[in-house]
Amino acid sequence: MTALRSWLVLLAAVLAVAVTARLGMWQLDRAAQKTTLQQAHDHLGKLPPLEGAALARDASAVAVQASRKAAVDGVWQPEETVYLDNRVMAGRTGFYVVTPLRLDDGHAVLVQRGWLPRNQADRTQIAPYRTPVGRVRVEGHIAPTLSRLYELGHAASGAIRQNLDLAEHALQTRLALLPLVIVQDDDASQAGDGLLRQWPQPASDVSKNYGYAFQWFSLSLLAATLYVWFQIIRPRRRAHC
Repeated sequence: MTALRSWLVLLAAVLAVAVTARLGMWQLDRAAQKTTLQQAHDHLGKLPPLEGAALARDASAVAVQASRKAAVDGVWQPEETVYLDNRVMAGRTGFYVVTPLRLDDGHAVLVQRGWLPRNQADRTQIAPYRTPVGRVRVEGHIAPTLSRLYELGHAASGAIRQNLDLAEHALQTRLALLPLVIVQDDDASQAGDGLLRQWPQPASDVSKNYGYAFQWFSLSLLAATLYVWFQIIRPRRRAHC
């Protein structure tokens, strides 16, 4: 019985060490993936910006343009603006403001213009912001789609929504929407429009992954240390007493 118990304790210790060490390695892999993504993002961001005519017209061509800078001219379509709910910026919950920009060639592209805080007393009240009238130039970087959050039931309609599908929105608005999104940059020319643009970066939380990895490796070391102490060192010390 004592031998069986010893083998069970050994098996439990090996499993604990293996599982926690594997979780630590997984966190390191996640950190490496985010760092690689950030490096690719930085590299693409140094390339010349794409003008409106060069933006992908087909969904299959969007992937090679993701993270590239874009500089397009057009006219805002404010009547088709959508507010994506439950988006967090600077630790606060609010809305991403998404407005189509009609380009010179007749196509339109969705622009994630910025963030607005939520009215805690009435979530249907949108904070004031400014939309320029007439032809404007928008600079930002290309994203393949808008961020999505978990949503129960069918997708909502109306100005305030949890998520927005590009193809469905094209049908609803009857706009010739491009199969991509431009995330607008924060620059001096946009100052005073009431929108925040402190967009998260791919590797902005990589330190969390390193922190989690340290915790898992610490647990792995602790499990190994406890086994060695209670199953090997302590019994031998008792035997010599």
